[in-house]
Amino acid sequence: MLRFIFRLAAMVALSISVIMAVIDTTRSVAASSLVMTPLNASWLAVSPDTRAAFESFVRAKASPLVWDGAVAWVLAQPGLAVFAVLAFLLYAIGYRRKRRGADFAPSP
Repeated sequence: MLRFIFRLAAMVALSISVIMAVIDTTRSVAASSLVMTPLNASWLAVSPDTRAAFESFVRAKASPLVWDGAVAWVLAQPGLAVFAVLAFLLYAIGYRRKRRGADFAPSP
């Protein structure tokens, strides 16, 4: 059941990544140059209230250094790359490996 949840979350993250890639591709064609929208800009365009709430939560529960260092760096990256990496990690967690010898019949 837990593997299913991780694979479902990976599928949702990959879907968001593809949507962000299509938006960036459309903007790149319109601008005749490469456009890579940072995750922060996309998040502010969709829901600035949740972005501000997330920032205040991280600054209150963790250190402001966590926000200024790690979280700000992740938010500065292209959104499609962030969600693609997240989808890969979630899929890797929910991946079920095949057993060795599962393809062969048992010997008598």
